[in-house]
Amino acid sequence: MSGTFVGMPAFPEAARAAVADATLRGNLRHATHTIRAKRARAVAEVSDWAELREAGKRIKDHTLRHLDRYLVQLEERVTAAGGTVHWAADAEDANRIVVELVRETGESEVVKVKSMATQEIGLNEALEAAGIRAYETDLAELIVQLGDDRPSHILVPAIHRNRGEIRDIFRREMSEWGRPAPEGLADSPAELAEAARLHLREKFLRARVGVSGANFMVAETGTLVVVESEGNGRMCLTLPETLISVVGIEKIVPTWRDLEVFLQTLPRSSTAERMNPYTSTWTGTTDGDGPTAFHLVLLDNGRTDALADEVGRQALRCIRCSACLNVCPVYERAGGHAYGSVYPGPIGAILIPQLRGTASEIDASLPYASSLCGACYEVCPVAIDIPEVLVHLRERVVEGGPVVREGNRVVLKPAKGHAAERAAMRAARWAFARPGALRTGQRLASRTRRLHPRTLPGPGKAWTATRELPAVPPEPFRDWWRRTGGGKEGGE
Repeated sequence: MSGTFVGMPAFPEAARAAVADATLRGNLRHATHTIRAKRARAVAEVSDWAELREAGKRIKDHTLRHLDRYLVQLEERVTAAGGTVHWAADAEDANRIVVELVRETGESEVVKVKSMATQEIGLNEALEAAGIRAYETDLAELIVQLGDDRPSHILVPAIHRNRGEIRDIFRREMSEWGRPAPEGLADSPAELAEAARLHLREKFLRARVGVSGANFMVAETGTLVVVESEGNGRMCLTLPETLISVVGIEKIVPTWRDLEVFLQTLPRSSTAERMNPYTSTWTGTTDGDGPTAFHLVLLDNGRTDALADEVGRQALRCIRCSACLNVCPVYERAGGHAYGSVYPGPIGAILIPQLRGTASEIDASLPYASSLCGACYEVCPVAIDIPEVLVHLRERVVEGGPVVREGNRVVLKPAKGHAAERAAMRAARWAFARPGALRTGQRLASRTRRLHPRTLPGPGKAWTATRELPAVPPEPFRDWWRRTGGGKEGGE
């Protein structure tokens, strides 16, 4: 099982298989509709939500423009507080650092807080290859791990599973990982949660090394912040002797005052709560309180490449609330696995092609995994214009052009399979630049409209397989405008 899902088919093929799974579609429909309805109610309670959204956007944009300065400040503050900062250029670098840190403790197991960054780099697999066993402690991540599965949602990784499936996984697999499931375990939420609590408690009390991510890092104090709903994260952050946090460099905010904005928008936009039940913060180490050793691994892994793209960099504003997934009609039907990444849904469709590039078939297909309906932009608490970035990345796939990869400016070649699309767009550009030719073409199309097919042949066949071509009007708009004097003739 790969943390980056490399080797999966391109999105259209993977989505086709997912849509055919009636159980999966039912699970997704029920979960996403429930979450987004609760979120809508929670957001409606806040009279200044639009202002908070704009504030979050501006804070993130300011931070990204000055990321170098704030990262240096963060390193200084963490070091002064007794922590150690490590810089990881890519996934291999980060995994090597974490493995070495765990080996230095002499331990062979770690407990983990739910972390998208560690999933992104495939840390569990790297630890396993080094003879170190990692135990996921978030309930949904535990379900995914016990089921030898992959996460399919940013907030609820096991959203594709129903209660009966979870019960069966617990009954079958818990004994292989530690304390077995209770005899006669049923599928009620209370019993499933209690089975997980009993299974995990012995791991919390035994573990000497914890691994986490972070929702935010505060540059002015060197403080890290994790928000959660279960309390498992707090157990991992406070009980072990050594804490290792792997965090993307974009998770930084300048000040505690800036953090205030996101602690209002993140819980409402993700779990539909007014505030998170558990908000854990730590600054370095403190004698007699919490871990005695703290290591912060700052992860790039393509983020500075995305930062170099003036349009695409807004994806780095993301605070991982998952609201865009819950309103996306494509995600609701295809599920998260079809995206071939730990970041599924609309945000994954714009983030992964920037972090990994568009060289592989699956990464090149992700910008097309959208209807461009714009619902994702409407709910984003930091106003990421996902449709804009999707169109931008589609242009990159089709046309190629200059990009930054691994810190170097390179020129991408146009992707294969888009020759017809390029030809059509170039023809349209030629026509729109020549009013006379455009007018002649419009009149010709109107006069021959009875002969037009309802579906397209050749490369256009797939497009019209699920939609009809729009009907051509009896006369072009410009001719109608001229004939009626701008609509005044008989219009009033």
